Amino acid sequence: MVSVAIVGRPNVGKSTLFNRLVGKRLALVDDRPGVTRDRRGGEARLLDLEFSIIDTAGLETAPNESLEARMRGQTERAIEEADLSLFLVDAKSGITPDDKFFGDLLRRRGRPVVLVANKSEARGSDAGFYDSYSLGLGEPVAISAEHGEGMGDLRDAMVAALGPDAFALDEEEVEEAETSVPITPPGGDDEEVIEAYDATKPLRIAVVGRPNAGKSTLVNRFLGEDRLLTGPEAGITRDSISVEWDWRGRRIKMFDTAGLRRRAKVQEKLEKLSVADALRAVKFAEVVVIVLDAAIPFERQDLAIADLVVREGRAPVIAFNKWDLVEDRQAVLAALREMTERLLPQARGIRAVPVSGETGEGLDRLMQSIAQTHETWNRRISTAKLNQWLDRVTSHHPPPAVAGRRVNIKYMTQVKTRPPTFVLSTTRPEALGASYQRYLVNGLRETFDLGGVPIRLNFRKGQNPYAGRAKRAK
Repeated sequence: MVSVAIVGRPNVGKSTLFNRLVGKRLALVDDRPGVTRDRRGGEARLLDLEFSIIDTAGLETAPNESLEARMRGQTERAIEEADLSLFLVDAKSGITPDDKFFGDLLRRRGRPVVLVANKSEARGSDAGFYDSYSLGLGEPVAISAEHGEGMGDLRDAMVAALGPDAFALDEEEVEEAETSVPITPPGGDDEEVIEAYDATKPLRIAVVGRPNAGKSTLVNRFLGEDRLLTGPEAGITRDSISVEWDWRGRRIKMFDTAGLRRRAKVQEKLEKLSVADALRAVKFAEVVVIVLDAAIPFERQDLAIADLVVREGRAPVIAFNKWDLVEDRQAVLAALREMTERLLPQARGIRAVPVSGETGEGLDRLMQSIAQTHETWNRRISTAKLNQWLDRVTSHHPPPAVAGRRVNIKYMTQVKTRPPTFVLSTTRPEALGASYQRYLVNGLRETFDLGGVPIRLNFRKGQNPYAGRAKRAK
């Protein structure tokens, strides 16, 4: 499939065009420049053309080792990997020295380029449109990414740049498209009935944590390349960026997310959008890796993130990152495991792995823990085994008596997986307190090896067969 990169200086509308072509609001859009920092990919459609699209960071001239320079490096790699670049300029504000600098850069690369004059619907944009001819990249295409104007002209320019045969799927791509198994979209997971665990099924993972915990560095180490922008500055990642690779023959799709701070500290609109994007990634994922800094673990926000993942019903795994900086590893690991069990009782048995995104230490153990947790999250228990277990635990520790009346739990069955969800039939659901419900949940974890994943119990009142009948006359 043809790969197309959208490039240009900051705030010319690259992410707006990206969202237009993929048909969804995937990339964050804001009036301020420099919102996009990482490369974001997607599957795009423009009239009859289908291709993969890459949204990139704004091209800026900046000193080496600065954040802007590292962002430019990411964009330059996208240009090298893409078959075609769409070079966006702002027709409304006109051509700037940065446009000319990067126009020369693209021309020297000798790669196919389509010059796109965005915001051409604005009053006074004609001067900027004609001025773009001076870039020496051919005739510009006038569009409005926000309003969808000029898309037909853009399609024709892309075909002219690469040729009509470039966008035709070859036989291998057609066969792959016909035989590939689609990933269930968000919202369909809860309705799925899983007969047996499939260890070859594609796996969706979200990586979350506080700012500067090392999430992007960890994902880069999994990929074996500097795919995501990293650095000492906190809050570099803004969009939730997805990357894919194979692990032991299994397709992995991993989402790197923006750092999550306490809600009271999130004031700016852009950070609110980044947080909302990260929360959507959590809901879309199956397993969520909570990245903690091994030197300062279990801050209040770490606990809040873990609680959020459990409440969303996702399968959590903890990664104690920056393990290469820890000296007395045995003592620190023992302390971390004790804190994990004590501070996260709602996810008792959660798998926690020490890792280093900098050196790659522990990544294979982390992936094994992810696969095991995903299998537990999908586990189904037969009704017969559940009710045998229920008889034992209620005999050993009967439900509490309220107002002199004993609560009777009659029946139990599992109605869902992902996460394991059970329904219990009882005479008085409202009389079962939180402590007895925790007793049942902990018993399920220990007996059926459900450690580390959310467990949901629903109580329903059994129907009274004599309800509604008139009293028999004496």
